[in-house]
Amino acid sequence: MATDRYDLIVLGAGPGGYVAAIRAAQLGMKTAIVERENLGGICLNWGCIPTKALLRSSEVYHHLHRLKDFGLHADNPGFDLDAVVKRSRSVAGQLNRGVGHLLKKHKVTTIMGTGRLTGPGTLSVETQDGTQTLAAAHILLATGARARELDHLKADGERIWTYRHAMTPKAMPKSLLVIGSGAIGIEFASFYADMGAEVTVVEAVDRILPVEDPEISQFVAKQLTAQGLTLHTGASVDALTATRDAVEARITLADGTTETRQFDRAILAIGIVGNTEGLGLEDLGVRVERGHVVTDQWGATGIDGVWAIGDLTGPPWLAHKASHEGVAAVERMAGLETAHPLDTDNIPGCTYARPQVASVGLTESQAKDAGYEVKIGRFPFIGNGKAIALGEPEGLVKTVFDAQTGALLGAHMVGAEVTELIQGYVIARQLEATEEDLMRTVFPHPTLSEMMHESVLDAFGRVIHY
Repeated sequence: MATDRYDLIVLGAGPGGYVAAIRAAQLGMKTAIVERENLGGICLNWGCIPTKALLRSSEVYHHLHRLKDFGLHADNPGFDLDAVVKRSRSVAGQLNRGVGHLLKKHKVTTIMGTGRLTGPGTLSVETQDGTQTLAAAHILLATGARARELDHLKADGERIWTYRHAMTPKAMPKSLLVIGSGAIGIEFASFYADMGAEVTVVEAVDRILPVEDPEISQFVAKQLTAQGLTLHTGASVDALTATRDAVEARITLADGTTETRQFDRAILAIGIVGNTEGLGLEDLGVRVERGHVVTDQWGATGIDGVWAIGDLTGPPWLAHKASHEGVAAVERMAGLETAHPLDTDNIPGCTYARPQVASVGLTESQAKDAGYEVKIGRFPFIGNGKAIALGEPEGLVKTVFDAQTGALLGAHMVGAEVTELIQGYVIARQLEATEEDLMRTVFPHPTLSEMMHESVLDAFGRVIHY
């Protein structure tokens, strides 16, 4: 059997893999990419993109119920769930085709099949036409991750869902249990609540969105509770049983009491685990710890010619992190002098619920634990003209500075459109801007971004509009 030879083979065509393949092609590397399911991976087909389409529908539906606030009216607003889901799938399909076009444009060979490492620099691919053997100086693993399940918490696709099932519901549940309150859990909780479901969230730690600044987590909890969601923190789901008509959950609450409740559906949002199985990692000696491949800062596994990036290598499990890791790894392979590893401290995190949450860098408590003397700035949405005009007065921008140097240590935001605003602070951190740089920056008026300026001013006792 003939062996097809390349400079680079990428296994997995998600946001890490396909971006890495395109960058490699730009650098003159003969590149192939192997994908077993969908170009664009989970993010584009079953994660980031289609969930945002769903959330946009629920946001519009929410606004339809407050038209009176804007001097408008409409009779009996409703929704067609099949059409909502169809739009979400259509958006994903459009972008899936776009990835195929980009790979073709850059002359990346695309092979649909399941790949397995068979030795140093070799990959066997099972396609619908048979087995294909590939060889390359470098193989980049970008196989992503899947929803985590526990022995007593397993999805059946009917009553107990993972994120994939939750994106294509056949009917709107009247009651929903969401287990886990990270970004995925809270986004689905928000979507279903805005569409009319009675939503209960159970989180094992003492607050929702546990990776966020505690002040922001508390703000979100207050907002979700006001929207009618039930939040149980410091709690656990000890048993989950699906019947023909319901899901029965045994929940231990923070005070140690146990209650048994029934729901129409349950969503498991308890984390993800890397897709390491069936890749031939053990035979080559690639290290896997706690379900993820171990790499250095460049994505190198320690085995000659084998690299790994993205969700496969552990948190933060973010598409933009995977993309930048892919570029860094490829540029390292190519020997570019300008290659640099990803600084994980400058990776923004976003939750697209209502309200939105976005952050970068250290939380206030993390900064203090690291030994910094800090200055904290806060500015509420209620003090911003654009927020009030939009009818979005609930929110907060919080900044954390090193009191000694003026360095921006972290930024944390909650409220309308903060997932778009956070990049301003990301750029500031990347360019090592100080408080003086940010204070002297002119922000346009009237915009939500002015709150970023005011939060900086507040940290140094110079806030103007609050």
